[in-house]
Amino acid sequence: MHALGIVQIFTFGTTLYLLSVLAEPIAADTGWPATWVVGALSIAMLVAGLLSPRVGDAIGKHGGRQVLALGCTALAAGLSMIGLAPVLMVYLLGWAVVGVGMAAALYDAAFATLGKIYGRNARVKITVLTLWGGLASTVMWPLSALLVENIGWRGTSLCYAGLLLAVCVPLVLWQVPAVRLTGAAPQQDAGAQVRLTGPERTQFTLITLIQVNAGLFATIIAVQLLVLLQARGLTLGEAVAIGALVGPAQVGGRLLEMAGLGRFHPLWSLAAAVLLCAAGLGLLASGVPVAGIAVIIYGAGNGILSIARGSLPLALFGPERYAPLMGRIARPALAAQAVAPPLGALLITHFGAGGALFAITVVATVNVGLLVALFRARAAASAS
Repeated sequence: MHALGIVQIFTFGTTLYLLSVLAEPIAADTGWPATWVVGALSIAMLVAGLLSPRVGDAIGKHGGRQVLALGCTALAAGLSMIGLAPVLMVYLLGWAVVGVGMAAALYDAAFATLGKIYGRNARVKITVLTLWGGLASTVMWPLSALLVENIGWRGTSLCYAGLLLAVCVPLVLWQVPAVRLTGAAPQQDAGAQVRLTGPERTQFTLITLIQVNAGLFATIIAVQLLVLLQARGLTLGEAVAIGALVGPAQVGGRLLEMAGLGRFHPLWSLAAAVLLCAAGLGLLASGVPVAGIAVIIYGAGNGILSIARGSLPLALFGPERYAPLMGRIARPALAAQAVAPPLGALLITHFGAGGALFAITVVATVNVGLLVALFRARAAASAS
């Protein structure tokens, strides 16, 4: 478990959190447009979304050890291309290869692996894993800054490629168990594993829509929070101080889930997450001078949401179908994350910070309605 947590710190730190530190040095050194330098991450997320169902099927059939190891290897290959890229096109292709690794090595693949190993008992493991993942920016941002200062952005990319091969791949191969759930046939057709009844299809669709909406507003907030706070009249220093509360709030939400909500059905964890996110964003959009409280409420909700994302499909659909279904849920959610940064910039440009916050609050509020529909669908399925 600790090994998989270390792997998540490195894989998140070398993908989703990498450009927070490297984007400016890359653009300054190469002269490539900053829009393309940063937008390359959207390419990676689109590739990851396209491949996620196949990754889920592979984990469902064979377990996650080999898939995670291949994912880390793909990340190393992509980072090597990025570090050696002589022109922008090679840089973008490198990020496309990174997208392959993201599909096979980040949360969705890790959750599916835990479901394959521990079955219905995987919920606590998923919660613990998200606590490790929550440390990624805390560990990797300072490390990236230190490396860039001493060996440049190209050296940093190549160094991370080496670390993924030297640390993460061996950890996966040596520490992640290679097991199958009792009764799961290795040669069973993947399509047969994911057949859903009518009520189950309704629940699956609602969960997927909630994840798509969450991917939109969470990514916009992650990318644009400092801009949005400054536009509301805060100084850069104040915005940074308030924005820094998101990480601890996420960890706090996950600890709350582990200590309290973990005793209840994961649907209640999702309810807490959805309501907290909507409440936090609503406070932020209202202009009430409690931005710090709003960010803490939102961060706690977002932290719990990452756990519900992994534990709810397991509880509703069972471990036998869990890995393939996680791959299918991930595809549209990752696509939403990919389009979120340019969408957020567009909203701010045309409607200002207030309009952008109002728009993402509406999206978060739609999730409240979808949550109510999910509770009703769950009740109908249980009654039938």
